[in-house]
Amino acid sequence: MLLDSESKKWLADHCGAGIKFDEPMSKHTSLQVGGPAEAYFVPGNIEALKSLINWAWQKDIPYLIVGDGTNLLVKDSGIKGIVIALTKCLQAITKTDNEQEEVVVTAMAGVRMQALCRFALEHGLAGLNFALGIPGTVGGGIMMNAGTAYSWIENVLEAVTVLLPNGQIQEITRDRLKFSYRNLSLNMGLNQEFQAHPVIIDGSFCLHPADPVKLKAEAKKILKMRIKRQPIGYPSAGCFFKNPADGKTAGQLIDLAGLKGKAIGGAEVSSKHANFLVNTGQATAADFLALMEFVHETVLKMFDIDLESEVKIVGA
Repeated sequence: MLLDSESKKWLADHCGAGIKFDEPMSKHTSLQVGGPAEAYFVPGNIEALKSLINWAWQKDIPYLIVGDGTNLLVKDSGIKGIVIALTKCLQAITKTDNEQEEVVVTAMAGVRMQALCRFALEHGLAGLNFALGIPGTVGGGIMMNAGTAYSWIENVLEAVTVLLPNGQIQEITRDRLKFSYRNLSLNMGLNQEFQAHPVIIDGSFCLHPADPVKLKAEAKKILKMRIKRQPIGYPSAGCFFKNPADGKTAGQLIDLAGLKGKAIGGAEVSSKHANFLVNTGQATAADFLALMEFVHETVLKMFDIDLESEVKIVGA
């Protein structure tokens, strides 16, 4: 336990109905597994978020920022400290035209990726159709440099705004953002004191006006392909492993290893898409971790390829 009685009293007094103690994370992850968070907070506005972040920083209490929990595997032992969900307080989307036939759309971190994609479609803006069908929030999509075979966040992201634990708001422009596969580092744009603590407030995306009819036709095609290829009906966290830099994809390797349908407890390798590990009912985080390890070791032994988890594994 990291939260003593005095800390819990402060949280209860200052966070009101937005705070829950010993909250099961299985309620807040797409895999529907995970032990309790010591404290789980859904701030109603940015001032409440600022207050809590500053207090936790001064008290040296760890906090984990989450959105929809769509790329998160929480261990059965739960999470020490405070989990902060941004899905309520950071919800605005705005757009600004400029003289170069570009449109900058700014979406706050709690906005769901699909809401941002719909906004772009409704306004006839090209550049985000690649993200159609990607679950989760804008904040998570930015931090993961979310992408598909069509494109990546890094190709449209112009800047991010972050909240620092001392309460300052800072913009980090594209030239100070370091992208890599399924990752974004903000450290180049931050003072070393705050490099472990920034909270993304929003992201600005550079889009282009396009024919709305063609855009919507493209969107329909992309969504149809995702539905055709990916399992629907069982809880999952999307693709579980990162694709190797060269050669076959993680899904192809797992399939070639004959692991489709392999199950441990309630966790199973999807028979539709081998890079999806699904919860067939009553799975635990331990089931997923054991299945992940089995898949990893099997692929390593058969192909000498060291698959790396794409899903973020957190917990005590």
